[in-house]
Amino acid sequence: MTTAHSFTRQDITFPSGDSTCAGWLYLPTGVTSPPVVVLGHGLGATREMRLDAFAERFAQAGIAAVAFTYRHFGDSGGQPRQLLSIKRQLADWDAALAHVKTRPDVDRSRVAVWGSSFGGGHAITVASRHPELRAAVAQCPFTDGLASALALGPLASLRMAPVLARDLVTRVRGRAPAMVPIASAPGSPALMNAPDALPGYQALQPPGTTFRNEVAARVIPTIAAYRPGRAAKKVTMPILFCVSNTDSVTPPAQTLRYAGTAPRGEIKRYDASHFDFYTGETFEQLVRDQTEFLVLRLHPAPAVQTP
Repeated sequence: MTTAHSFTRQDITFPSGDSTCAGWLYLPTGVTSPPVVVLGHGLGATREMRLDAFAERFAQAGIAAVAFTYRHFGDSGGQPRQLLSIKRQLADWDAALAHVKTRPDVDRSRVAVWGSSFGGGHAITVASRHPELRAAVAQCPFTDGLASALALGPLASLRMAPVLARDLVTRVRGRAPAMVPIASAPGSPALMNAPDALPGYQALQPPGTTFRNEVAARVIPTIAAYRPGRAAKKVTMPILFCVSNTDSVTPPAQTLRYAGTAPRGEIKRYDASHFDFYTGETFEQLVRDQTEFLVLRLHPAPAVQTP
């Protein structure tokens, strides 16, 4: 039977913009120049929040993995803290790919990207800009800011207007940002307030996590205007969309429409909620499907055969 690769994990940092991103590099043991997949997370999330679980499985399949945390969050650099900038996060993806291309311990010609939630939207954008990539995975991807804002509800959006105004003033005056919660209970102002949002985020946090449930409010209008799903039609490599049929954060109907425009897109649908994707049996099904997809496109060395 075939056994899984063993692997090692090391801490890495790489430059991005005016600061650095922190990450983990997973390397399958005994494999020369393995292919590599770069993993990025969702709204305000850090790599400790289950990116390691996916990266470990990919490494066991012979695929190196780089899981990183965006600037301004967790143990990555960047000031002010908790600044969620779409432009900067996309620059962090570019920096992660640039770092991979300098590494002698991976095959720089066999690279894929993997993103979840907000990072799933970024993965679509990044794949559309990097035709040299071999594959992409967009898990419960944020594809349309307007659709997500409508899912949040107009009343909740209006409740965030005062803190948005305060933050815009602090930005002009060079003061610390005014914050808005990333996730909160239904009816409370936050970027996400579906019933499963707050418990879903809490379930992903390991002991000692660097996650803070807040971001600078100035991101609100940029999120509403961000529509990365529109770039799907420009993604030339195979891309796998893993879509929740009951997604309360990134509405599936719009995501499926965008996914259908990708020339080499594949769609897999799951009867599980947005936050169920990271744990339990849903995670097991997802990571099996994603590993199968990545192995087919990246051609990692097989694990050692045992009698």
